[in-house]
Amino acid sequence: MVDEVSAGQAVELAPAAAHEVFGDAWPRVDSFADMLVAEGELRGLIGPRELPRLWTRHLLNSSAVAGFVPRDVRLADVGSGAGFPGVVVALMRPDLDVHLIEPMERRTAWLNDVVEQLSISNVTVHRARAEELHGVDSFAVVSARAVAALRKLVPWVGPLIAPSGRLLALKGERAAQEVEDARKVLRKHGLQQTTVHEVVVGGTEEPTRVVEAVRARD
Repeated sequence: MVDEVSAGQAVELAPAAAHEVFGDAWPRVDSFADMLVAEGELRGLIGPRELPRLWTRHLLNSSAVAGFVPRDVRLADVGSGAGFPGVVVALMRPDLDVHLIEPMERRTAWLNDVVEQLSISNVTVHRARAEELHGVDSFAVVSARAVAALRKLVPWVGPLIAPSGRLLALKGERAAQEVEDARKVLRKHGLQQTTVHEVVVGGTEEPTRVVEAVRARD
């Protein structure tokens, strides 16, 4: 279902199931959506074609990651952009220490505005490329969405994953093929037990695919 905003653009209304999906995080996720509607296109974060599918394609899609993250760990979201999935996961999982890694200044400015306006206390924003943090920091979980194909993504994020940690990559219909194409580079970076999870998120019609790859113990 879509509604009209003052600018005359169609905007998707939150499906009724979104309240249940987000639980206690619902009020701030809804506020995050309002910020994206008001400023997302203006600040070059999302295109006008994304507003009619803001909830099903972006917010609810991002929520699928939260269920694969262990409790009380550090998570790095690489290429956070408008905040998918990092901001959504941080809102849903206040037990996590979430680090949003984004190289573009206008996007990090946006992310800092979101953190401040929504009073998100468990987020740190880094203006950096993932490669700049190689050998500097590591995380129990690294997430990524719409950054690059796995064979390109893994060399960027693999060195950030702690031993026994995991990569969680949101992917489309070609997820299984991307895994096959990336087999060699996954092994090179010690990532094994790779699984493509198809998650049915309430309020969406298409399954959300989460590629999970676990790093071996050193």
